[in-house]
Amino acid sequence: MRTRIGTRLILGAGLATAAVIGGMAFALLRSHTAQLLAERTRSADQLSETIKSATHFDMLENRRENLHRQIRAVGGLRGEGIQKVRVFNKEGRIMFSSAEEEIGTSLDIRGEACYACHAEGRPLERLGIQARARTFRASDGTRILGLINPIPNEPSCSTAACHAHSAKQSLLGVLDVNISLAEVDREIARSRVLIMLSAAAAILAGSLILWWLNRRLVVRPVAALVAGTRRVGEGDLGTTIPVSGNHELSELAGAFNTMTQRLAETQRQLAQADKLASVGRLAAGVAHEINNPLTGVLSYASLLRKRLADDAEAAEDLDVIVRETVRCRGIIRGLLDFARPTPPARKAMDLNEVVRRAVSVVMTQLSLNQVDLSLDLAAELPVVQADGNQIQQVAVNLLLNAGDAIGDGGGTIRVITQTGAGGSVELLVKDNGRGIPPEDLPRIFEPFYTTKGNHGTGLGLAVSWGIVEAHGGALEVRSDAGQGTCFTLRIPASTESGGGAGSGQPLIPTTT
Repeated sequence: MRTRIGTRLILGAGLATAAVIGGMAFALLRSHTAQLLAERTRSADQLSETIKSATHFDMLENRRENLHRQIRAVGGLRGEGIQKVRVFNKEGRIMFSSAEEEIGTSLDIRGEACYACHAEGRPLERLGIQARARTFRASDGTRILGLINPIPNEPSCSTAACHAHSAKQSLLGVLDVNISLAEVDREIARSRVLIMLSAAAAILAGSLILWWLNRRLVVRPVAALVAGTRRVGEGDLGTTIPVSGNHELSELAGAFNTMTQRLAETQRQLAQADKLASVGRLAAGVAHEINNPLTGVLSYASLLRKRLADDAEAAEDLDVIVRETVRCRGIIRGLLDFARPTPPARKAMDLNEVVRRAVSVVMTQLSLNQVDLSLDLAAELPVVQADGNQIQQVAVNLLLNAGDAIGDGGGTIRVITQTGAGGSVELLVKDNGRGIPPEDLPRIFEPFYTTKGNHGTGLGLAVSWGIVEAHGGALEVRSDAGQGTCFTLRIPASTESGGGAGSGQPLIPTTT
């Protein structure tokens, strides 16, 4: 069964939180238990010292009745948690006890009262308070804290006339105090419940916070990405995902939106390319079919123009027919050049010589329009492998476009050749004409798109771009409205492994 990543994250974090908080709760409870028991042990030790001090003189003067009465009185303080007080000698015989039935009986040295001394294997007076304390359970199941306190042999005891002891005897007996731990156990139980409830509340609160953060920061963004991806997979390239926050998933959403936008743009370009291919095939067929009839119309019109030279009105009409027929034939030739581009016949080419030939073709037309043409040709330009005739066609088209941009008012065109990056050669055609509006720049290389109105077909730059593309080069444009335009033709130094016809990936013309 599929488990969501958010659920796995919450489970993993919840288990980790539970383990950490559980361990802390266990350590805290254990520390609290040890602290309570240590405090109770210190209280028992203080009580035992108090009893020793209170009974010291009775023991010294051998006032057994007073000693027994005090021990019974202390042992009867059940409200203070005292269960039993007794005194036994070093042989383990109980001499005094708050439980009278125990008086005179002997303890097993392996019993709970004697074990500490005999197990340690060292004198009792040298044992610490924790080593002298012990816990055991009474017959009713209540835990009891027992603390033994040695009664040392003092000089006053060994020299007394009443009950003299040998000076070599280090201990006279042991005072044993038993205190109930019922109150301590109740406090431990309350602390255990409180700590467990606090731990459970902390785990629950942490899990809820993790669930909320996971849902807000992971589940929702991931769900939006999954839904968006599915819509894109179904063909909806207009899908966008809301970008919120400043984290990795928001960056992923932004990248997703950028990707869908580019996919949509690519789809539009592919659709446009397919349409243009269809139009190109159709145009090629139409051009081929009407080219021969147009040639016949042009021939007969020219022949009639010669026969009716004396008829001014008829000659004027025939001139219109000839001019428009020539114009139609030029359009058809452009369509054929665009639809059926000729592969370049590469050979060594001097770009400067190609530019001079192109200038000689258009010089007369530019002069009639009062255009001042200047050449700035590099002296030592590398020779490249290219089709000189096709590059000349591109140069002529760029020069004619520059002249059209200047118009009848006159202007300047500057032609520059230079060496580009990697040994490539570049041709720059700059004019000071009206420039190209920014909204038209992205479309100037599209077929049939023109800014000349009825004076252009929109095929010149499209054909030029196809020629440059076949050479593996680039055709770029830079223009500011009202300040002129600069076209840059770049031909790579070597086209053997570049983007020649049918090889590699063509360079897409760019506008800057």
